Amino acid sequence: MRLGILGPVEIRTADGTPVDPGGSRPRALLTLLLLDAGRTVLAARPADGLYGAEPPAGAAHALQSQISRLRRRLFPHAEIEATPHGYRLAVPPEQVDVHRFKHLIEESRRARTAGDDPARAAALLRDALALWRGPDLPDAHTERARPHRAAAGRRAPCRTASRPTSPSAAGPSWCPSCGRCSPSSP
Repeated sequence: MRLGILGPVEIRTADGTPVDPGGSRPRALLTLLLLDAGRTVLAARPADGLYGAEPPAGAAHALQSQISRLRRRLFPHAEIEATPHGYRLAVPPEQVDVHRFKHLIEESRRARTAGDDPARAAALLRDALALWRGPDLPDAHTERARPHRAAAGRRAPCRTASRPTSPSAAGPSWCPSCGRCSPSSP
């Protein structure tokens, strides 16, 4: 299974078949769970992400209903487990694009600092950037979900006119935001 939040929520089964998570609230809920794939998310976090500072009466029940609907849509491909303190999306982080992105960026940094082949570091960055399909976490649309965008690790890739083709070509002007463009580029 492949799960994506670096752009609109995208779910694909092992054979590539898309799975529709539902409307805006299930997508926002899934986004918040995917940020911590494989780990328990305290129930307050998705409730805050879905309902903000003024939750509706019965927000806990409403969250349980949203979880139940999302479970039905994800079954049998992924499971949302109830834990004593919240919910856990039982998928390995490497199945989620944001976690693969972070891993590839870190691998590229290690390759650069270890003096490995600059082409390898650049290839890892290209692979990471290829995971982006649009703005970061667009389905986590509520005001309360905004701080969680930082947990995605990076903002959307820069779109400048001048891009070096490798870390060695960029030298000291290597962009820390996207790893490709030069901050001094127009």
